Amino acid sequence: MLNLLRKSAKHKRLAAALQEQLVARARQPVFFAGLGVPDSMDGRFDLVALHAWLVLERLKAAGLAPEAQALTDGLFLGFDEALREQGTGDMGMGRRMKAMANAFFGRLKAYSEAADEAALAEALARNVWRGAAGGERVLRLARYVQSARTALAGCDVGAGTLDFGALP
Repeated sequence: MLNLLRKSAKHKRLAAALQEQLVARARQPVFFAGLGVPDSMDGRFDLVALHAWLVLERLKAAGLAPEAQALTDGLFLGFDEALREQGTGDMGMGRRMKAMANAFFGRLKAYSEAADEAALAEALARNVWRGAAGGERVLRLARYVQSARTALAGCDVGAGTLDFGALP
């Protein structure tokens, strides 16, 4: 029993370190000022979901499924806290968290199914800008995501180290 608790605590510590790094990256001003991602709760959610997808994909490739689950749990705890800070009460929390979960996992699926840069750009335009963007900024974000995937492939995520590469 104690070994199980120790393993669980280890997964949670690693997930917390990864979450801190991915959220810090998603909050970089270049995404909002340079690429025009809406600086709103939705825009911030979309960037966290995008970076979480990159990290979760890397964790799964490394065979770290328990850590991936702990990261997902930590992210949703953060979403819950953000909603509560915005004034969402207990009565509306279940409905809002369900909507966030559907949006989050829908984005993960859309990004995972994107076979090439053009498909990824289409998924990003649809999700990050709600279909209202196109052109160069979407392509810049798609190129950034592709280079971040490459940079993360060389990271030792099991040690809690993330490198997303250069910002767009």
